[in-house]
Amino acid sequence: MLRLDGNGPLYQQVYRTLRDEILSGERAPGERVPSSRALASDLRVSRNTAVSAFEQLLAEGYVETRPGAAGSVVISSLPPNAPIRNRELEDDDHYDAKPRLSNIGQRVVEIARCHSVDWQLRPARLPYDFRLGRPAFADVPHALWCRLLARRARRARLCDLDYGPPEGQAELREVLAKRLRRSRGVETTADQIVIVNGSQQALDLIARVLLNPGDRVLIEEPHYTGAHSAFASVGAELTASPVDECGIRVPKVGARQQAPRIVYVTPSHQFPTGVVMPLVRRLELLRWVSSVGACVVEDDYDSEYRYDGTPLQALAGLDREGRVIYIGTFSKILYPALRLGYVAVPKTLREAVVAAKANADTGTATLEQLAMSDFIREGYFDRYLRKANVRNARRRNALVEALREHFGDRAEVCGANAGLHLLVWLRGKRARTIDDVRTKAEKAGVGLYSVSSFYTNPPRRTGVVLGYAPLHEREIREGIRRLAKVFQ
Repeated sequence: MLRLDGNGPLYQQVYRTLRDEILSGERAPGERVPSSRALASDLRVSRNTAVSAFEQLLAEGYVETRPGAAGSVVISSLPPNAPIRNRELEDDDHYDAKPRLSNIGQRVVEIARCHSVDWQLRPARLPYDFRLGRPAFADVPHALWCRLLARRARRARLCDLDYGPPEGQAELREVLAKRLRRSRGVETTADQIVIVNGSQQALDLIARVLLNPGDRVLIEEPHYTGAHSAFASVGAELTASPVDECGIRVPKVGARQQAPRIVYVTPSHQFPTGVVMPLVRRLELLRWVSSVGACVVEDDYDSEYRYDGTPLQALAGLDREGRVIYIGTFSKILYPALRLGYVAVPKTLREAVVAAKANADTGTATLEQLAMSDFIREGYFDRYLRKANVRNARRRNALVEALREHFGDRAEVCGANAGLHLLVWLRGKRARTIDDVRTKAEKAGVGLYSVSSFYTNPPRRTGVVLGYAPLHEREIREGIRRLAKVFQ
């Protein structure tokens, strides 16, 4: 008697059961299969269900009807080496064949295990989750964004439904080029901008275009683990240079070491320490990369948020040799699910980056690009940023005040003048047991994230990175109060 597996629609269960019997050899080639009427009666299903299952088997070539024969039979031309399924063997760990991974595939798996992005990808379920990397979702002008998308959808032409250019829509690239020149001092053109599915894809494209296995990449210590993963996945050798109060320490000119192909930096708001690289250090870095023939990847992930003083010109704005690749994203402005970012490349790299983008996914979604171009061109972008900066400054102030109230001199706050997170170095005996504290904090409803995740070699001091943008001021205060109670 046939046994159904209970998964999915009935006709698919009947189809899979008969298919497996044919593939396992339980039903020999040329053997007659039960009629749809007999099958429906045997399994107590409707006749239409049985007929649908037979039609699927017939369409895929498992059964056939012969002239003059009554009913259907198992196809006689089933190859002798057809895949065999045996339910008893499927539970055996040695049954499933495991394809051999390529060198890149193996590296990707190992890197994912060593550099977990749990802090970034895990859904927020705690009421006081200080996870970093998230914007203030409640502040996003959602209704306005929906109207802009709907307007573009209504006006969409037939050509807008086709594949778009891999480098992105010209409208968005034009407004981005103008905005970068005005707000970040980056002298770029629309032709030099490539629209990507978030900054992580930009890093992946740059790695594949510029790096060979064994090439050296200089990164910050601590650093953004997504950049580390992108470069290490293609086989690059990563060297970390410590971050001080001025940003990444630039190696001495003429130092006896292999010159890097790429230097990865976050100069406007170092991730995760929050240090802002001053002009002197920026010029020093540009002189050094020029002397060794390297390129700089500038990740300007949240430079739009600055609360004290005027934002510094982007590093790319100081570049006169075409060595700086500038990356920007809208994940911290609107929402991460938008998956919309951009990279401004030197003219000499444009063709290669566009070709790599075309090879990766043939292009980014069109309607979102067009809606974003309207969002920027019609002034909504700057208007929203002004409001968001005011609100985030209040959240920042609430966090700093709560830390001062509940931790006092046991907490050293860093990087509070910009961005959507800050780093807190903790003092005291309890600070040494951060893993135990994290578990207890979660039981108290507080999401806590250690800074050691962003180091190649964990620091001697204990620190936590606190993202505050999605939380209300009262939630920030309550979360820190609970956290302090855990540490007591």
